[in-house]
Amino acid sequence: MKSTKFAIGCLVQWYELDIIQTYADSLQAAIQNYDGEVTVDVIVSMNQDLEKTSLSEGEFWKLEEKIYDVFKNSLGINNYQIKSTESLYTIADYRREFNDKYCNEVDVLIWGESDMLVPKQMFITLDILHQSQSVNTPKYLATFAICKMWDASWKPLEHVDFTDKPFIENDYDNWWSLKYTMNIEEMNAFNDKVTDLDVSIIQPHKFNGCGLVISSEVIKSGVNIPKSVFFVHEDSAFMLMTQKVLGNIPQYHFRNILIVHNRNHPNKRNYISNEMGDTLNQKRRSNDWYVKANQYSEENCYNLFQPNYKSKTWKDILK
Repeated sequence: MKSTKFAIGCLVQWYELDIIQTYADSLQAAIQNYDGEVTVDVIVSMNQDLEKTSLSEGEFWKLEEKIYDVFKNSLGINNYQIKSTESLYTIADYRREFNDKYCNEVDVLIWGESDMLVPKQMFITLDILHQSQSVNTPKYLATFAICKMWDASWKPLEHVDFTDKPFIENDYDNWWSLKYTMNIEEMNAFNDKVTDLDVSIIQPHKFNGCGLVISSEVIKSGVNIPKSVFFVHEDSAFMLMTQKVLGNIPQYHFRNILIVHNRNHPNKRNYISNEMGDTLNQKRRSNDWYVKANQYSEENCYNLFQPNYKSKTWKDILK
């Protein structure tokens, strides 16, 4: 039987240069651990319509060159595609187009993120899943175990070693915490001790976008991120569309393989001008456009199926 073909895609914003090395390194380890075909897709956004740079023009454009070098030097494979855009281009735009682009080229799609650490067991594990389940359930989702999250609704997704730990607001120090920044060696320490996979089925669906696994048959059936969801909440919108079109298809969940989402990495938003605050959330929310875009995109997401609701757009934010 042929091995499963994968595509993993990531949007990188210019201000994320200083965090993507660990994403690329972890992805390289996962690819080297798998004998099958993996296509790596990257788009680098150099747009400054929203965030303005504090760098000179020459220094700013060197960021693009450095981002390209990270992937070229780290991955060391031929089967990757990287290009840039100067247009206003968000994670919702990217993931929608990534789904469309690759659903006819590969068996399984994976949503990467610049602040994500890829388990080196990812492709091997997903190949086992696809080979064993795709005949009976060709339309499926899959997720890997995550850190301690905000509330009990996330417990089914939390790693078996994390889920009984306490949730502490603004906890940046404990390894199980939502806001802790974990390195590759720490992630590997959890995953390398796994001898048998612990797999569950999540019902109803529950996931965030970091590392979401989607069989290509899901996208071929017409499921995707609606264009009205233009900024964030694209993962929730995708979940709602999946349920609307396909119902309660399986979401297979690997409870003892940890995936890392360093959403509060201290170097995530560098080289940006006129942001204020001590935390990433404070810095983002110091921009009026961010507060509006977050609110409007969320409203659009949760009113997808309301016939009398008119979607808001970037024009409503930037006017």
